[in-house]
Amino acid sequence: MNMTLRDPTTPSKLFHRKLGVELPAVASASGIYIRLKGGGEIIDASCGSAVSCIGHSHPRVVAALREQIGRLDFAYSGTYSVEPAEELADLLVESGKGAFSRVIYVGSGSEAMEASIKLARQYHVERGEPQRTHVIARRQSYHGATFGALSSGGHMMRRRIYEDMLPVSFSHVSPCYAYRGQGEDETVDAYTDRLAKELEDEITRVGEDKAIAFCAEPVVGAALGCVPAEAGYFKKIRSVCDRYGVLLILDEVMCGMGRSGTLHAWEQEGIRPDIQATAKGLAAGYVPLGAVLVSPKVVNAVLEGSGILNHGQTFQAHPLACRAGLEVQRVMQEDKLVEQGKGLGELLESRLKDVFGEHPHVGDIRGRGLFWALEFVKNRHTKECFPLEEGIADRVGKAAFEHGMAIYPGVGTSDGETGDHVIIAPPFTASDSEIEMIVERLKLAVTDILGG
Repeated sequence: MNMTLRDPTTPSKLFHRKLGVELPAVASASGIYIRLKGGGEIIDASCGSAVSCIGHSHPRVVAALREQIGRLDFAYSGTYSVEPAEELADLLVESGKGAFSRVIYVGSGSEAMEASIKLARQYHVERGEPQRTHVIARRQSYHGATFGALSSGGHMMRRRIYEDMLPVSFSHVSPCYAYRGQGEDETVDAYTDRLAKELEDEITRVGEDKAIAFCAEPVVGAALGCVPAEAGYFKKIRSVCDRYGVLLILDEVMCGMGRSGTLHAWEQEGIRPDIQATAKGLAAGYVPLGAVLVSPKVVNAVLEGSGILNHGQTFQAHPLACRAGLEVQRVMQEDKLVEQGKGLGELLESRLKDVFGEHPHVGDIRGRGLFWALEFVKNRHTKECFPLEEGIADRVGKAAFEHGMAIYPGVGTSDGETGDHVIIAPPFTASDSEIEMIVERLKLAVTDILGG
């Protein structure tokens, strides 16, 4: 039986992200395209928010979910183990090549970061260091919407109305954002040295035996717009963390699972995390799923201590979600989609730089893998931002939609308040011609708002 879509003339009862705005109704989706009720086809050029990495309605994933729901819908993880969860955990641990030994499943990226922070705290308590109560992260970062995740994030616009309620055991240092942070006469090595020293200074400020963890995205997503770290940065950060017994939590919710050109973004940095959060591309949006990948060091501290994970949720290790993740990851492995996405990313990078490299209002073109962004500026030479009230990123996003394409706009790029960027992150299954089409439609949208 087909689902009947609601009458769009009837006001929605959903508490949408923007009230008073009627969103277009989706009728179906397949591959890189989303089809709207009443006609119209949209290119999903950002996979929503970098989620639908293998495209929509992949026949293997659809078939796996049909089989799973007919066999087992739910089993409480406090009582039972289910095969899809075990098989996916085996795959994820193996993918880390020794970096991980256990996996915790959750329902979203926010929950993955929340559980990561809690686990980092438990690690220190298990080792007899309960005085460690402080988490350090970076400004212009976004780690999720729950209170712990929001506290670790440094995106001021998302924090503002909750600021007086957020825990005080979090602080922030500068991001690795060379476009705005590196001095004109400063080498990359000197810049990354300065950032590592800033982290070390913050650790000593809060107390050398007080810090739990340092949280960072290897490639910063929504808050900064696809900013990869400069060469050597994470090796220096890893060294500082190790010196003070601070765990390194890498948030790969947006940039991971192949999005940045390798299955795990940290593989390109020459380091390993103690704890990694992942979500979005893990199950590619077929069912909500996030995960925490845990290093042997952290697992062993719990095994040798209480032996109990002090975190649990009703839908943890949900059979349907884990089956979706398992099939998505199998498809990615067998079809070599991470490698395919990396190749498409090289084409996307080349075409973006060809088309926008000299645009007077495109200050920076950056990214890694199939994860790219344009940062818009009022003045290319001074890097002056457009005033917030002009809403440049949102307007470019709306113009793109009018040209039949969905991208991901972001604000607060420069300092958490001002600054505009748009993210382009299509499925790994896109064709070369579809990449060309995405760039052409983006050109139309940018021209509509900012001229040629």
